[in-house]
Amino acid sequence: MATTTLQIPTPDGQADAFAAFPDDGRQHPGVLLYMDVFGLRPRLEEMARELAGHGYFVLVPNVYHRDGQAPLVDLPEHIGNDVRPAVFAQLMPFYRAHTTERAVRDADAFLAFLTGRPEVAAGPVAVVGYCMGAVLAMRTAAAHPDQVAAVAGFHPGALITDAADSPHLLAPKVTAEVHFGIAESDMTPEEFGGLNEILDAAGVRHTNEIYPGTAHGFTMADTSAFSPDGTQRHWDRLLALLDRTFSNQ
Repeated sequence: MATTTLQIPTPDGQADAFAAFPDDGRQHPGVLLYMDVFGLRPRLEEMARELAGHGYFVLVPNVYHRDGQAPLVDLPEHIGNDVRPAVFAQLMPFYRAHTTERAVRDADAFLAFLTGRPEVAAGPVAVVGYCMGAVLAMRTAAAHPDQVAAVAGFHPGALITDAADSPHLLAPKVTAEVHFGIAESDMTPEEFGGLNEILDAAGVRHTNEIYPGTAHGFTMADTSAFSPDGTQRHWDRLLALLDRTFSNQ
């Protein structure tokens, strides 16, 4: 497995990023992986390496790049419930500053960079996101329906809001197959049913699930929300989605 750090040119400056890919001299399908609110850090690098080991070029950009290179704050090795509020308070200015307009500009730059890498095979890509990254994945897929063939979002941020730019309003623009792995504590069965109805009405292929016994952030082993069972289910669903998407490449 090869890993490297990269600088992605964007309209708003250079975005630092981490990449992992098979070190076999061959081209592999591209996967853009969007971070959670805590940012680019060792846990996400670990997950990128795991995913790359299944035959993918995985690019993990620092979404907060306008505010500096990752890490922007000193994160504890384990983000427990006792320190979580203080860490969130430090990160909220960066999170709130990442507007939809910024997200779309970044998506253009990130996809252009990913598909231009010599290690990445020609053809469609997948976009994966965690927490806030799931919303960014949806926005990326809607802005680039000709390029994004699969979207996976785990313990996603707010997908249905009253805002004029709510992610659920993008569903008619999405051509990708979608999987949202929802934390049990994040959505009621009624809300989950409403999400599926919205995607069905837009003709979006999806395999959404509520993951039993999970809390928001369940894939993140460096937090108190971590669920080994939920994380394994996430790998099972993600790898199956990518296999369906890229089996003909």
